[in-house]
Amino acid sequence: MGSGQVTDWQGKHVTVAGLGVSGVPAAKVLHGLGAKVTVVNDGDDARAREQAAELEALGVTVRLGDGATLPEGTELIVTAPGWKPDKPLFAAADEAGVPVWGDVELAWRLRKPGAAPWLAVTGTNGKTTTVQMLASILEAAGLRTAAVGNIGVSLLDAVLGEEEYDVLAVELSSYQLHWAPSLRAHSAAVLNLAPDHLDWHGSMEAYAADKGRVYEGNRVACVYNVADKATEDLVREADVEEGCRAIGFTLGTPGPSQLGVVEGILVDRAFVENRHKNAQELAEVSDVRPAAPHNIANALAAAALARAYGVPASAVRDGLRAFTPDAHRIAHVADVDGVAYVDDSKATNTHAAQASLAAYESIVWIAGGLAKGATFDELVADSAKRLRGAVLIGRDRALIREALARHAPEVPVVDLDRTDTGAMLQAVQEAKRLARPGDTVLLAPACASMDMFANYNKRGDAFAQAVRELGA
Repeated sequence: MGSGQVTDWQGKHVTVAGLGVSGVPAAKVLHGLGAKVTVVNDGDDARAREQAAELEALGVTVRLGDGATLPEGTELIVTAPGWKPDKPLFAAADEAGVPVWGDVELAWRLRKPGAAPWLAVTGTNGKTTTVQMLASILEAAGLRTAAVGNIGVSLLDAVLGEEEYDVLAVELSSYQLHWAPSLRAHSAAVLNLAPDHLDWHGSMEAYAADKGRVYEGNRVACVYNVADKATEDLVREADVEEGCRAIGFTLGTPGPSQLGVVEGILVDRAFVENRHKNAQELAEVSDVRPAAPHNIANALAAAALARAYGVPASAVRDGLRAFTPDAHRIAHVADVDGVAYVDDSKATNTHAAQASLAAYESIVWIAGGLAKGATFDELVADSAKRLRGAVLIGRDRALIREALARHAPEVPVVDLDRTDTGAMLQAVQEAKRLARPGDTVLLAPACASMDMFANYNKRGDAFAQAVRELGA
């Protein structure tokens, strides 16, 4: 099971680690190819039993509540991305010399000859938006494409389905990259690097190294963020194909081999004739929605990957204009009494919240939830001058309150000690009391939502509902 394609799966003993959104399709695909599939899963709840019954009906063996031991005769493990590398199952595999692939690696190996190349995007924040922008630009160029991977269409469906693609826009998480050793993208971007998922990777160095894998073997362009030196360092360390170029994106004036912004215009000085003298206009900043700084950066990264694939400048403009961002990503909910209310519930970590706070001048900030080990000093210190006030909710709100006391002692803070369904309405009412006309009330929690809500979507919905009640 080296790096080449595996053509004969007949009778191969494959263990799939984990049920869920990637495990079930992987098990079905492998079983369909003739492999002898055993699925192991830590949990044994109602959902797992339902999925197990579905697979067992096909003839797949499922072991619930036993994800630690290596089934007899295993020749390959295909793991769900969320399984941590320090699991006993992987230690056993290592000892037995059994390779471990993720769902992305499996999809990569199962591509048909002449399959569509991948334009890959990773980074702590902005991945989904960038991949969707990229797909929109590729579509505007008349190419058959899809946004796949960590979003939307599963990669297995994309590579094995009937539909033929010219090129794929692929979102990859650090987890997926960790288990995808032979992936080789046409071109790839690392948007940014900030501490996240350190509980999974074990250290910032290991997290960065997994993100950096996206550049391995790139053919045309390694796209990096000029403002985030760590991304450029990853390009330097990558082993790429000869002729592959490092392409930077910047919110400032671009140098040669960069894309950037000049007087409200997105410009390309990388994929043009005589890039030392020439620049190609791609789009206007106003073509990017919303035109917040971090979202302009996303648009430039998407444009760089599309240009690396050879799309014309007009397709960048048309694709950005046609793109509509997902809900709960700096979404303007309403204006009430001269105050704008913005839902960025998707800002589930400090890096995302920092980008969101940087987009507005005067803010009443609604924040808090599950910190996942994060600290808030840098975020608060950077944003202090923009804060009119803060309303704190959720389990770990004390961490943010303490950071505010240290770095923004003059900012009024409302600390809401309640987690019931009415908490968000009260938070919005308190924010309204603190806000002045021209301010923005911004839900950018910098924390996960699961202490109070099923997910960040539900949290954003509760905020939007509360704002509507204010305006009623």
